[in-house]
Amino acid sequence: MNEELIQQITKMVVEKLEAASGGQTSQQSSNEQKVQLFSQEPIGHLAAERPQQSPSGAVTFHSTTNEAKPQRNIATVKPKPTTAYGKPKAETTTPTEDQLAEYRKKTPARIAVGRAGSRPKTKTWLQFRLDHAAAVDAVYGEVPDELLDRLGLFQVHSKVADKEEYIRRPDLGRKLSDEGKALIQERCKTSPVVQIVASNGLSAKAIEENLEDVYLSLEQSLNNLNIDMGTTFYVDKGRVAVMDDIGEVLKPDVVVMLIGERPGLVSAESLSAYLCYQPRHGTIEADRMVISNIHKGGIPPVEAGAYLGTVIQKILKYEASGVALVQKEG
Repeated sequence: MNEELIQQITKMVVEKLEAASGGQTSQQSSNEQKVQLFSQEPIGHLAAERPQQSPSGAVTFHSTTNEAKPQRNIATVKPKPTTAYGKPKAETTTPTEDQLAEYRKKTPARIAVGRAGSRPKTKTWLQFRLDHAAAVDAVYGEVPDELLDRLGLFQVHSKVADKEEYIRRPDLGRKLSDEGKALIQERCKTSPVVQIVASNGLSAKAIEENLEDVYLSLEQSLNNLNIDMGTTFYVDKGRVAVMDDIGEVLKPDVVVMLIGERPGLVSAESLSAYLCYQPRHGTIEADRMVISNIHKGGIPPVEAGAYLGTVIQKILKYEASGVALVQKEG
């Protein structure tokens, strides 16, 4: 074999081996210069979980995650309804038909009357219209002259001209007309202990239905108590405070005014009895007192008349009425 050829082949093999060895060295040096971004070693205290020993055959479950319980959103929690005093409201229950029937017996109000679809029943609606018409008639009606003649009452007028003005101008109903003042000075007893006055007010029907029983019962009660009574008369279209004008003219110790109440849809014939000790111009409403709801469905008229005599006796004893009477009594 040619020696020269052998030397060339040997030289080529050595060069290739050196070249290969030099590449591995440069690759290793470049790998050593890389930056370690994450630690390869675990951080923190790690403890292996050891399952608790359990009897043979028992099955146990272990949670693999620590899930926190969901918190309630306070903004979405609705508060329980309470009363005006902060106490929780009692749970409401639907009353039975027997309970509703019992309620209807105790009040004339329209409760549990039923409906037809979204409307009231025909009978209920007609009764409502009837009661409304009765209330209007009570306001615009007139007291029969036969009643006044039977009780021996003469009539005077306030400064009101008609019903429309009476409704619009309450101040005129609180004043007697000049003719009225002259007439009561002429025909009435001056400085009586008790002066009784009647007026239709807002319900002529109340006077027509109740005045006779109340007045006669009151008259008898005052006679039994030996209390002097003045000359009773009737004021057409009067207001409660017209008793101040009467007090200025006649100077009584007590004025009792029997007047028709404002009618409602339950009763259009309710009468009130207002009392005041020595009413004069400037008397405040706190000095007046009232017994109201006098009619056949409320306080019986005869009973109301008898009770008024007892109240008048108390007013004369303490020489006060209204709030002042309550203070002196207590």
